[in-house]
Amino acid sequence: MKLPWKRPTNPDDAELRERLTDEQYRVTQKSGTERAFSGEYHDTKDDGVYRCVVCDVELFDSADKYDSGTGWPSFFDEVDDRPVTRVKDRSFGFTRIEARCGTCDAHLGHVFPDGPAPTGDRYCMNSASLRLERKDAD
Repeated sequence: MKLPWKRPTNPDDAELRERLTDEQYRVTQKSGTERAFSGEYHDTKDDGVYRCVVCDVELFDSADKYDSGTGWPSFFDEVDDRPVTRVKDRSFGFTRIEARCGTCDAHLGHVFPDGPAPTGDRYCMNSASLRLERKDAD
């Protein structure tokens, strides 16, 4: 018998501060943004799956990553399970769409409507919120 999926328990603040780097904590827990072109994955072309650095849920496949020229890892789609939550963000006097992990609510980045086909979306993510699980080369 298959049991229903259960949302994992989110780590407490003390565990996160111990496990994450200062930059990962600032970005995921305080809705920070890393400097453009400074993140580990902005120019990565390796095959694999990008996971949430906080809860390890799959978020993006490298097949959906593209070079947007913005200096942040950009994707045009999420993995099939739709793990990203979209929230209106009015923090700078205008409205943007914030991307948050649908499992642990970590801040990931923002979604913009200027991406390539087929979705037209640009998921502009912070490297600090992601962990790339690379596919083994056969």
